[in-house]
Amino acid sequence: MKGRMGIIVLLHFFLAATFSAEPAIARETVLSRDLTALSDDARSCLGCHGKQGAVKTFENGESVSAYVDAKKFQASAHSFLTCAQCHTEFSANNHPSRRFRSKKQYQITSSLACRHCHPDEQIKGKPIHANLLRGEKEGKLSLCTECHGAHYIMPVGGGKVFAGEEQYCLRCHGHGLSMTFKDGGPQSLFIDKSLLEGSVHNKLSCWDCHYGFSSEDHPRRTFGSKREYVIASSDSCRRCHFDKYSKTLESIHYATLSKGNLKAPVCIDCHGSHSIAHGSKDRAVTTKGCQQCHPGIYSIYAASVHGKALIDEHNQDVPVCIDCHTAHNMTQTHTLDYRERIPEICSSCHATKAVVEKYGLSTDVVKTYLTDFHGVTLGFYKRQRETLEKPARPIAVCTDCHGTHNIISTRGTDAALLKANLAKRCQQCHKDAPKNFPDAWLSHYEPNMRSAPLVFIVNLVYKIFIPILAVGLVLQILLHIWRYAVDR
Repeated sequence: MKGRMGIIVLLHFFLAATFSAEPAIARETVLSRDLTALSDDARSCLGCHGKQGAVKTFENGESVSAYVDAKKFQASAHSFLTCAQCHTEFSANNHPSRRFRSKKQYQITSSLACRHCHPDEQIKGKPIHANLLRGEKEGKLSLCTECHGAHYIMPVGGGKVFAGEEQYCLRCHGHGLSMTFKDGGPQSLFIDKSLLEGSVHNKLSCWDCHYGFSSEDHPRRTFGSKREYVIASSDSCRRCHFDKYSKTLESIHYATLSKGNLKAPVCIDCHGSHSIAHGSKDRAVTTKGCQQCHPGIYSIYAASVHGKALIDEHNQDVPVCIDCHTAHNMTQTHTLDYRERIPEICSSCHATKAVVEKYGLSTDVVKTYLTDFHGVTLGFYKRQRETLEKPARPIAVCTDCHGTHNIISTRGTDAALLKANLAKRCQQCHKDAPKNFPDAWLSHYEPNMRSAPLVFIVNLVYKIFIPILAVGLVLQILLHIWRYAVDR
């Protein structure tokens, strides 16, 4: 009985070993077949270093993984090399144990191997490498592996390219780099990847904007100041946005810049650089851009009925700076041409029923102005100036009564202040106008039984009486003609 149990146990172990060995043999076969392009030396080293868990620990407690992904290495630019060509002290028969104080010391020593195949005379032909070599003479160490990696080096030209240029550029610009201008001012070169991903330009590569720079060329440029750098960088925007750039050539900002005032805003000042947002999604972003150069006017606007709605309530219906001044072809606001366009500018919101009805307003504000004395006179003067080329006088427009950036609500406690300001404005043209002079005006709203009932009744009587009078007049003429014909 014991003999039979022993045979069964031995048979069990034999079968288990047989079936468990098959997957191992299969995996070994697949692995060797996938790495046939590698040298015998590399396949030998990967027998140990191709397994997860290999770690090298240094004297200060730091460590580095000794694992090498075989497939990634085979796809690298150095896949044709043997391991010993870079790790010269190691071979299949010799594997010395080396001591390093820190990970940094290890990386410096390992990077020296790159100079065996890439001498200084060869690599200094690229401006970015030339700068690094100059830095080495000043005591600034440069590690090849910080930009190019170690075992998974990909070619930067003439072959495979990086999966994304950002992966190349951010190896340096993802850290705290900076540059100094001639005037001593600093400029951070750090790029936050999350800002790039949230930008409207997140589909572009780095050198779509930074033309002249690539994985192969990294020219050294010098600027007198940060402002000169910003102006020069903004010039790249016109490559894709030439229509917008052409409009800026007609703007007051470009005219100011052309006169030598470098403080005049350019594309980057308003839109940003790497974190460009979509202006139409949040109109407050556009207004904040104007605040950089016009902080005083922004403060006035922020306290107005429009500014409060935008900033406090995040209301996207209210007008912002570019709605009145336009974005790229902004013109001088003190000209007669601009002044005559103000009713048209205001009507873009106040004549839009879908917008103003949300807030209990009426589209009559524009119609009543155009049919009132001031609006009709403005129309006459415009035609007179255009056809007869006669000078026109400035006529009261929306901003004369309501203000520009400091527009307040016509309801509630602000109404008294508005009335006082309105009386002062009327007195500029109507010298003897009393304080209650604005009360003689029916405002922008059509009269009804609740507002100006007497005027509404008089208008209604006129609407009935005048047609009757006209019909009676016509009837009288017809009867007179008939009587004259009969008498003859």
